[in-house]
Amino acid sequence: MGGVWNRIKLAVLAFFSILFKGRLPAALRGEDRTIATAAAAVPSAAAPPAVVREDSSDRAVQVLALFQRDGRLVDFLMEDLAAYNDAQIGAAVRDVHAGCRRALDRHVTLSSILPGQEGEPVTLGAPVDPSTVHLVGNVTARPPFSGRLLHRGWRVERMTLPPLGDPHGRAVVAQAEIEVA
Repeated sequence: MGGVWNRIKLAVLAFFSILFKGRLPAALRGEDRTIATAAAAVPSAAAPPAVVREDSSDRAVQVLALFQRDGRLVDFLMEDLAAYNDAQIGAAVRDVHAGCRRALDRHVTLSSILPGQEGEPVTLGAPVDPSTVHLVGNVTARPPFSGRLLHRGWRVERMTLPPLGDPHGRAVVAQAEIEVA
C-alpha cells in the first residue's frame, strides 16, 4: 500500500510543480530518484494562488486582427477567388501585401535563421537544432549535412504588440460595420 501512496504524492508534486513552476519536479527529471524527498516538497495548502495570465491565443488573435486592420488579410483569405481573373487577384494581393508588411514592420523584428539565398549550397555541422532547421531529402545519420537552402527560416527577435483590451473582445478579429442611414 505504501507504493501507491508514494505514487499519489509524486503525482500531486508533479501537478503543483508544473502549475506553479512550469517544470517537472527533480524526481521526475532524473535529478532525484527518491520519491520521499520529492513528496516532501509538495506545496502546502497555503501556497499563493497562481497569477492569471493572458491566453497565448489572445495574442494570436491580436496579430491576426492587426493584419486584418492594416492589410485586410482575413477578408482576402475568406474571399472566393474563383470569380476573379489573375490580374484582379494580383492587384488585390499588392494591397494586402503592403498593409500586412506595414503591420509586421511596426510590431515585429525578424531575422533569418540561416544566412544565404534560397538555392545556394549550405553545409551544417553538429549540432542541428530540429526546432530551427528542418532537414529534408537524403538525411544521413550524422552531420555534417550538405545540401541546397530551400528556405532560410525566420526567427522573431522582437515583438511589440499594443496592450490587450477588454477580455470580452479578445476573440474579435474585425468588428462588423454598419453604415447608419
